[in-house]
Amino acid sequence: MIVGGILSPIEDVLANVLEWLGPHGTIGLPWSWSIVALTVIVRMLLVPLTVRQIHSMQNLQRHAPEMKEIQRKYKHDRQRMNEELMTFYRENRINPASSCLPMLAQVPIFIALFFVLRDFEKEVAKTGDALSWLGLIDITDKASTGWGPLLVVVYVLSQVSSTYFMSSTMDRTQRMIFMVLPIVFVPFIVNFDSGLVIYWVTTNLWTVGQGLVTRRLVPRAAAAPPKRSSRTPPRDGDGDGGGATSRPQAPSPTPKAASTAPRRVRRKRKRARR
Repeated sequence: MIVGGILSPIEDVLANVLEWLGPHGTIGLPWSWSIVALTVIVRMLLVPLTVRQIHSMQNLQRHAPEMKEIQRKYKHDRQRMNEELMTFYRENRINPASSCLPMLAQVPIFIALFFVLRDFEKEVAKTGDALSWLGLIDITDKASTGWGPLLVVVYVLSQVSSTYFMSSTMDRTQRMIFMVLPIVFVPFIVNFDSGLVIYWVTTNLWTVGQGLVTRRLVPRAAAAPPKRSSRTPPRDGDGDGGGATSRPQAPSPTPKAASTAPRRVRRKRKRARR
């Protein structure tokens, strides 16, 4: 197969690493846990790309208001909007594809591992080796057999969780699409070897942990200050009083000035006697 031929060097590396990690190698792990350890090694090698991904997310969040303004201004002219966005990306050294680099880098590894597991019993494992994971799932069986469907459910949950934690810069529509994709892929996933599903579940769980760390590293956009009106009371520190809260008080009414003129007394007129 052409794809298998192109990926043969990667297949050889993966097979050698699995043998080194496996029960007959230096580490001595069971074959199923060798796949988990292989996944961790791959993700550790991808840490430089992950750092670039984090920086890209920071840059996108920092310039999100300007990009939204461009989209709003040219929303009726899609071509002009794309041109303005590309210019904006170039001027501010933004690479939107950087957030996808770790995922893209894993695609050839995933395909190569598919070919390794396809002939795993013949070329890697030896007769009598335990190929089960937790005593439930054979890593060379299809994920649709035995306890495989349960593993597929774990895959879907882990994929949705990883998407949730790593899609902070996506808009709502994009996020919903990526959240639904794992369910759409289930008919294909059940036909993969369980070892491949274990690999992808492990990398998803790594991504979840990475997302938790990323949320601490990526600062949230500062909230806009509340709008103030003439009826809004002043904040602490306003006015002349320094840190004390002061409100403008209405001027007290001035007391009426006391009248110095003597009070005139009206006398009753006497009626004339007839």
